[in-house]
This record gives sequence, C-alpha cells and structure tokens, in this order.
Amino acid sequence: MRLNEIEFSGQPPIDGYGPGGFRIAGVWHKGSLILLPSGVHPIAMLSLETLAPLISARSEIDVVLMGQGSEIAQLAPGIRNAIEGSGLGVEIMSTPSACRTYNVLLAEDRRVAAVLTAV
Repeated sequence: MRLNEIEFSGQPPIDGYGPGGFRIAGVWHKGSLILLPSGVHPIAMLSLETLAPLISARSEIDVVLMGQGSEIAQLAPGIRNAIEGSGLGVEIMSTPSACRTYNVLLAEDRRVAAVLTAV
C-alpha cells in the first residue's frame, strides 16, 4: 500500500487535540478555538460576542463545524440563528468528529471554519 502525505494550501490543519486544547500547525493552543481562514482565534466561552470573527468572515467560508465537546450538544437558539442568519451553514458534532471533518474538508480545498470546544 502506498501512502501519500496530504498537503494543505491556505488554512493549517488540526494536528491533534487533547486535554484542554489543540495542536494547529505544530503549535499548541490551550482552550476552545475558532479556526478561520484568517487564523486561530481563542475563545473563553461560546457567545454572540465571541462569534463576531466568524460572522465577519462569512464571505470566506461556506460551512461551520461546531465541535461541542466529547458529546453532541444543542446550540443555544440565538447562536444558531446568528450563524444561519449570516448565510452560513452549520454542522453540529462532537469535537473529535469536527477535527477530523475539518481536516478532510481542508484537504478537499473547501471553504470551512470550525468552532471547537476543548475536550
């Protein structure tokens, strides 16, 4: 079997996640994050205010992956309405699933963003 290393153009992939953070392009980031084409944005908690960079980047992305921790959880209606009202599609899943899906979509050169709750 031949293995080919995936090359990512533009946004860096998620190299790993673990206790309380994420490794993005070889750099460890503690806590929850928003990943956008413009870079990595740390967030303390999910709120309309912390989603401002995501909403501002809506013309650069098509889908938002919402990693809600180790289990899938519902988004507060106001947050979901704000994201969808800006014209973005949102997919809710566990954080591990969101990390894997984010990397697959990046490898396909898709316009993707992620909001990841640390596990």
